[in-house]
Order: sequence, then C-alpha cells, then structure tokens
Amino acid sequence: MVREISAGGVVIRNKDGVWWMAAIELPAAPVAAPDTPKRARTKRKPVLCLPKGLVDAGEKALEAALREVREETGITAVPINKLADIKYAYVRSWGDGQRVFKIVSFYLLRYESGRIDDVSDAMRVEVARAKWVRLEDAPKLLAYRGEKQMARKALEYVEAQSDL
Repeated sequence: MVREISAGGVVIRNKDGVWWMAAIELPAAPVAAPDTPKRARTKRKPVLCLPKGLVDAGEKALEAALREVREETGITAVPINKLADIKYAYVRSWGDGQRVFKIVSFYLLRYESGRIDDVSDAMRVEVARAKWVRLEDAPKLLAYRGEKQMARKALEYVEAQSDL
C-alpha cells in the first residue's frame, strides 16, 4: 500500500463578532453529453472541503499547510496550533488505481491577509472557488468526516479562548 503525507489548514477569522472559516469547493465532475438520459446527467452537489495537499520533499507539515492555504484560497495565514492528524485509506481513481494510506496533519490558522478566491488559473483544476463559511456551520457543510471533526475542534478552540 502506498503512503501519502499531507497537511492542511482550518483558517479562521472573526468579523463583526462572527467566526468564519476558509473552505474550497472542488471542481464539478465533467457533465455528461446532452443525449445521456436525464437521470444520469443530474448535477452533483458541490463538494466543500478544507485546503490541503501533499507535503513536498524537505518541507515541514506546517509549511505545507500554509503553502496549500495560500495556493488554494489566495489568502495568507499564521499558525495558532496543531489540531490533529486524520488517517484514512482510499483507492486512487486516476492513474494506477492503487490503494493509498493517507495521513493529513491539520493546523488551526488565523487569517492574516489576502482576498479569498484570488487563486491562479492553473489552480482552478483543483479548486472551483474558495469562500468564507460560518465556522459554526462548517461541520454540516464540509463533505468529509475527518474535516468535519477538524472544524468542530476549531470551533471548540475559539469558544474556549477569550484572547483570540
């Protein structure tokens, strides 16, 4: 089984007393040809997730998380603390179709600067758009179980901290 090590960020910001989190929407799957039966052409619900990606050789996980956030959302952030690692296995739907064991280190980050969704054209292959969502709504909106857990951890953290 192949192993992959990735890192990502839960970027938060407080605006007018409300906590917000940066999320990305994945590009939609290719739409079927017009002559495809209607039931096979149904649009899928947008997949909302956290910015994350592979840790490059010689790069630390936190550095990768900050880079991925910048590349996938257009914003820069500063670290607050490490939230947790999530681990799961999947089968690649592209290329070799191999089974992969993946570990993703997630960090709680505070928004520093930049405009959400200000990403390069090349990044649009991976990100349809980046947007702010209310942190309290994030566990319901995110597509993946482990990422829902990270949003809940971030929410617990901000609720417990009076100095943020």
